[in-house]
Amino acid sequence: MTMVKQISLFDIHQLLEMESSHRYDAIFSVIDIQPIFQLFSKKTLKGAPRELNDGAMIQSLIIRIVERIPTIKDLVKRLVHDPLFRFDCGFLVSDVVPSESSYSRMIQVISESD
Repeated sequence: MTMVKQISLFDIHQLLEMESSHRYDAIFSVIDIQPIFQLFSKKTLKGAPRELNDGAMIQSLIIRIVERIPTIKDLVKRLVHDPLFRFDCGFLVSDVVPSESSYSRMIQVISESD
């Protein structure tokens, strides 16, 4: 049986000791999430502007896993009640917190893509 040693992206102990905003920056610096962003880019410049911050939604889904937030409902609740967490996820002060159904639609689009 052959052994394959997988390189780690970063030391987990150092990651857990970091402040949350620095931890998220370290995670997003090594993960290429650009293909996911392209799934939600607006195809034309015409029409109504998008009301939801898709980039922040994608980041919040990844941060949800890091923070061990069990459900989308809990994620939305934390985004509503914790402005610092909302800012760390990439939402602006003027951004609307997405609903559970918005997250469900996003997850469906991601899961159906390549």
